Amino acid sequence: METSYIVTFIGNDRPGLVEQLSSVIEAAGGNWHESRLSQLGGKFAGLVLVTLAQGRDSSLEEELKALSASGLSVRVTPTEASVALASTRRIKLSVVGPDRPGIVLEIARALASRQFNVLEMDSEVHSAPMSGEPLFNAMIEADIAPDSTVEELSDALDDIGNEMALEIDLEEIRAHSH
Repeated sequence: METSYIVTFIGNDRPGLVEQLSSVIEAAGGNWHESRLSQLGGKFAGLVLVTLAQGRDSSLEEELKALSASGLSVRVTPTEASVALASTRRIKLSVVGPDRPGIVLEIARALASRQFNVLEMDSEVHSAPMSGEPLFNAMIEADIAPDSTVEELSDALDDIGNEMALEIDLEEIRAHSH
């Protein structure tokens, strides 16, 4: 029997950090499945889905916490072994526009109020090619609630786009089951 865990970590970015983390997981008998790792503000942060033979979990947590000596903050959270997908209807949003406070809030509010569940979001701010102005860019994937319509969300996003000078592209995609 296996148990699944989400390992979250943050530390100063440096070469060898992923190798150090993966060697501790391997030594504890863990299997690294999925991960989202990123450099943010000079730090390196990530989420890793790890499975472990039952009974080995305490050693994994202890050994990962020992990495705090090297400046790495680690947390281990048990998960459900298998998570059923509630929906196979999914959307992908692409958002681009001048950076300003409130973009994520407005879009998240539009999704949540229609019961769309955000699954993944990647965002960054970079300089626009010609003007050098800060440009916000995001990709968001969300499950569509069974009784929600994409058209209703699309109308709300058009309003947000017009109000905040954002280009928001919405497409319905096929979800892949795990």
